[in-house]
Amino acid sequence: MTDDEGSAALEFITVGVILLVPLVYLVIVLGTVQEQAFGVEAAARHTARAIAMAPDAEAAAARSDAVLEGVIGEYAMDAGSVQTGVVCVPAGAACPAAGTTVIVTVATRVRLPFVPAVFGLDRALSIPVEASASQKVSRMWGG
Repeated sequence: MTDDEGSAALEFITVGVILLVPLVYLVIVLGTVQEQAFGVEAAARHTARAIAMAPDAEAAAARSDAVLEGVIGEYAMDAGSVQTGVVCVPAGAACPAAGTTVIVTVATRVRLPFVPAVFGLDRALSIPVEASASQKVSRMWGG
């Protein structure tokens, strides 16, 4: 007969730690990705709105830059990895212009927590996040 006294608690702790560590890491990663997804969505939406509501092209550029900086700071995004694109529909029209629809796209890459910057692992193991938003510009814009 063997003495198994206390081994169930030890096995429970060992298996619990083996299962708990990846689960906690997954929760941290999902939280980080969701935060950045909310950030790019807010950046696209508010930038499109700032461009459409500005009185002219110069004010639109200044306001969109200010809004983008504010959202990047608010959601702790890496300013160097944020890419933005602004296009207007219909194509060929000046952007922004009266009566057009402004489409703003914001993209970034979410770096995984605790991944070292060795051999480019931090860039290779990053997750791309992108959002687009559209806003109609008034027919009286810039007038």
